[in-house]
Amino acid sequence: MYGQNSMDAYTEDAKKQMVIKIIDIIIVIITFFFILYVFVMNQDFILKTIIGLMLGILAIIYGSIKYEARDKNYNVTNKKIRKLVLLNDRGAEIDEWEIGDQTSLLIGKSSADNKADIDLNGTEYESLINYEHAVLNNVSGVWYIEDIDSVNGVGIKKASKRVKNRIKHENPYPIGNGDTIYIANTRILVK
Repeated sequence: MYGQNSMDAYTEDAKKQMVIKIIDIIIVIITFFFILYVFVMNQDFILKTIIGLMLGILAIIYGSIKYEARDKNYNVTNKKIRKLVLLNDRGAEIDEWEIGDQTSLLIGKSSADNKADIDLNGTEYESLINYEHAVLNNVSGVWYIEDIDSVNGVGIKKASKRVKNRIKHENPYPIGNGDTIYIANTRILVK
């Protein structure tokens, strides 16, 4: 059930990436003709200075946003993930789940109708966790976490970073060894 849905999500994500690339190309073409008009065809020095400064600032902002997005998507540890470890508020290990040869794991709470692979029933923040909160998928040897439209969200703190980021719904995010996954306020260490 989750395998087909996650593949559809990845296909949808590829379509979104293609649309973003097309929009980027259109922006570059429009910018080229705008610069051509202002700097080649126009003779007003003040207009050229103001537009030049504005374009420089916009280029810096655009470049930093693109760099940050690329950094988020490709900063993945290549070591194989073996297990997930549930941590308490003090950082002590409470429980762990071996991943083995699995390719998809549902994170949430088990019930009579629903079986979560990573069952967070009985955790301190259980009331903040949806029955189907997040899913982990292994694609070509890289594990991705995806929020399944949860109420309280999913966060990730990369091993090399100090800041926790909330991931967007239906936007797979790569994880690696040493990263910490936040399911609402519940912490899971990736090992």
